[in-house]
Amino acid sequence: MLEFKEIQKLKTNNELLELIKNYTYSAKNGKVKHLLYTNLQFIQPTKYIITYPVKLTILEYKVNEISNKPFYIKEYNEKYDLKEIKQILTKLKN
Repeated sequence: MLEFKEIQKLKTNNELLELIKNYTYSAKNGKVKHLLYTNLQFIQPTKYIITYPVKLTILEYKVNEISNKPFYIKEYNEKYDLKEIKQILTKLKN
């Protein structure tokens, strides 16, 4: 059986929480896990699920050198940065 060890907790982003405070949402912290006896690591992203007035699932990944856009909107299948998320939310609000 596969054994994992949690090596880091990923906390929610305060700036994004400030943006979505007027929406009905739930947030779940992410985790970085290490598969024991290997050198593999797995990242569970931080989830922000907005349920009202629109249905959006925003995933926040730990940023690395390759990707400078830490947010992924599941419904749009694209990566975004915080500035782009802010623009999307303002458009949806109107």
